[in-house]
Amino acid sequence: MTASAAPSPRVALISGASAGLGRAIAVGLARSGFRVGINFARDGARAEQTLAEVRAAGGDGVLLQGDVREPGDVARLYGELAERLGRADTLVLNASGPHPQVPFEEQPWAVFQAALDDFVKGPYLLTQACLPAMKAAGFGRIISIGSDVCFRTVNHYSAYVTAKSALLGFTRSLATELAPFGITVNTVAPGWVPVERHVAEPGFAEKKAAYEQTRVPMGRVGEPADIVAAVRYFAAADAGFATGQYLCVNGGVSLM
Repeated sequence: MTASAAPSPRVALISGASAGLGRAIAVGLARSGFRVGINFARDGARAEQTLAEVRAAGGDGVLLQGDVREPGDVARLYGELAERLGRADTLVLNASGPHPQVPFEEQPWAVFQAALDDFVKGPYLLTQACLPAMKAAGFGRIISIGSDVCFRTVNHYSAYVTAKSALLGFTRSLATELAPFGITVNTVAPGWVPVERHVAEPGFAEKKAAYEQTRVPMGRVGEPADIVAAVRYFAAADAGFATGQYLCVNGGVSLM
C-alpha cells in the first residue's frame, strides 16, 4: 500500500493538556505547525495558560473541556474540535489521574478501576472518536504517553503499573490492526519528568538529587522537552514506518 500524504493543516488533539507534559506537548506541536486541541477536565485557568503559550509560539489552538472517561464528553469535544479546527489526524493520549504509592494489600479494587479508567477507558473512547476520519484520510498518528515502569520494578504502584501496561498492550494491538490504513500507533514512555505538581511536593529537591545520582546514567532527571522531542518524531508525516513501538525516554534508567 502506498503511504497517504498527511493532511494540511495538521490537527492534533492532546488529552490532559492544561499543564505538565500535556502543555509542553501542545506547545511543541504548535511550534511544528500543528493546530492543537487542548483538552482539560476542570481547570480552565490553567488551560487558558496553555492556549496563551500555544499562541505565543505562533500556533493556533482551541480549548476542549471534557472528561475523556465519559462517552458524551468525548463525542462533544471531538465535535467542537472538528468544527473549529478540523478533524484530528494526530491524537496524543496524555490525560492522567492520581497514582498513589500504596502497598498492594491496602489498595481496594476501586483504585485499580480508577487507574484503568484513566489509562485505558479514556484512550479507548478518544481513539474510537478519531478513527473514522483517520481511516477515511488514510493517515493518522496515535501516540500514547506511557511510562518506563512497565519494564522495571517500582514498589507500591501496582494499580498504576497495571494500567500503564494495559495501555501498552492497547498500543501494540492497534498498531497491527490500523497499519493497513496508514495509521501508526506508538508509545512514548517517560521516566521521571518533574512538572509543577512534583516541584510543589515536600522533599522534592532531595528526591531529585538522589534519583539523579543513583538511578540515571545520564545524570539528570528528564525535562518536558525530552518527551516533546519523541512525540514530535512519532507525529511527523515522514515517520510512517515506525509503529507499535515503545520508546523509553529516561536517560538510560531502563538499562540499570
